[in-house]
Amino acid sequence: MIQFQQMRTLLIPLLPALLTAATRFTVVEATIANMQTALRKKQVTSRQLVEQYLIRIATYEDQLNAVISVNPKALDEADRLDRERARGRVRGPLHGVPIALKDNIHTVDMPTTGGALAFAGYLPPYDATLTRNLREAGAILIAKTTLTELANWTAGSPTPMVSGYNAVAGFSFSPWDPRMDPRERVSDGRPVHNPGGSSSGIGTSANFWAANAGTETSGSILGPSNQNMLAAIKPTVGRISRYGVIPITADQDTAGPMAKWVADAAILLGALESPQPDPKDPATTRCTPPPGRDYTRFLKAGALRGARIGIPRAYFYSPLAPPRGGLNDAETKVMAEAIGILKQQGAVIVDPADIPSIIDPDPANNVLTVNQCAGAGQGKGGDAGCSIVFKYGMKRDFNQWLMSLGPGAPVRTLTELRQWNVAHGKMGAIRFGQSRLDISDEVDLAADKARYETDRARDLKLAGAHGIDEVMKLHSLDAILFPGSNGYSIAAVPGYPTVIVPFGMVPNSGGGAFPPGFDPKPVPFGVSFSGLACSEPRLIELGYAFEQATRRRKSPLAP
Repeated sequence: MIQFQQMRTLLIPLLPALLTAATRFTVVEATIANMQTALRKKQVTSRQLVEQYLIRIATYEDQLNAVISVNPKALDEADRLDRERARGRVRGPLHGVPIALKDNIHTVDMPTTGGALAFAGYLPPYDATLTRNLREAGAILIAKTTLTELANWTAGSPTPMVSGYNAVAGFSFSPWDPRMDPRERVSDGRPVHNPGGSSSGIGTSANFWAANAGTETSGSILGPSNQNMLAAIKPTVGRISRYGVIPITADQDTAGPMAKWVADAAILLGALESPQPDPKDPATTRCTPPPGRDYTRFLKAGALRGARIGIPRAYFYSPLAPPRGGLNDAETKVMAEAIGILKQQGAVIVDPADIPSIIDPDPANNVLTVNQCAGAGQGKGGDAGCSIVFKYGMKRDFNQWLMSLGPGAPVRTLTELRQWNVAHGKMGAIRFGQSRLDISDEVDLAADKARYETDRARDLKLAGAHGIDEVMKLHSLDAILFPGSNGYSIAAVPGYPTVIVPFGMVPNSGGGAFPPGFDPKPVPFGVSFSGLACSEPRLIELGYAFEQATRRRKSPLAP
């Protein structure tokens, strides 16, 4: 492998020649369809696409820290795919298009670290199923993106890990405001604009590659897509194989596409999905792919006409008493405009369409009364008021994943990882601690199984049967419209899909007042369409129609 600094040293002397070679086509804000048209017309080669993206990485990476590793063979892969094209073989819409992967997805030719120092430089013995699918589709895997360490299941309270931080690469920064937070209480180098979630999205927004594959357990595709003005599809759990992806819990884990445009996300979704269920992941029997795994057939600009879309006012738009949830004034204005556009496009707006488990007065039937155990004080003896699903799933699934790595694994168990982190604390292995790993490792998979099953059943009831299922059936809805990524948690529990679309900008107002003279830049705020299991086709229709009616996506960095 070569690191970013080495790559930049190699590229900078070649910039004039590279820029001259690719002047007929620019990758900045180009769609995958644009790239395929230019490739077909010989206006550009896949090698030139890679060169342009590498130039952008070399130019902006110092500001953003979006990349953990770059594929040193990316240009060779581009040359091979250019030769295939010249012989008349085009594998599909991703042929010769540079795509990045979150660095918890196995690649045998680039390290897979999860951002954990113990795995720095580690080359896994097998590709993830989704990685193989992308290679077969002709995608050029150009880089591995940064992430919140172990998909943000390392450190919770009392010192929660900062979103976008990991011990391998440090803090990452949003292209919409790539500055450190100047406020004294958080002046540890963290970004002023939270990049959101743990799947980065920074490099996709900044045009470092055409799109990227992220992963989500609860918010890590939707959060960074919202914060970086991206379109994304958080799929139904089981739609895409998780084999070869570092887990939190198989109950909710999924991979999914993040892109600048809904059409690009739809193309990438089809490539990530396997044509048949993956025997390595039993959940992949849940949904049937469309013919040819072609989700572009659902890109229908008029799809909003007659669509029934619910507005879950309580908590997600308007605060509940005692004060919790709700939007601020700027966010309220953005969503009012979005709803107005939906009406103009012919959608039937059901408002309110409150989620029953959000407003249920019985605490036993209210989804807001029980959160996931996620930090210090919520280990054994302190977890009566929280769900143990995540910490139980982490102990079960992380250890199984480590076993799949064979004898070359840096550590063999979660216990060994925690011990390694403590031993290497002075190297920065656990800057924010490891409270989430600690409460997970003390789980007894046999003795705690009944409690886990009880908690999982309750979570599914409150988020699914008494939650999204009930409100959608009551009002015969096609989708629920959530502000930004605010609905990620309730949709993630039953593993339901969401399509998020770029839309507005709002002030960066979180975390208290800024010092005099510091003017934080506005941050993106999108809209999300959520539905029932396997409803990606309908959600893509709605998301695409809204995107085409608004076209609010813009580039955060100058070409």
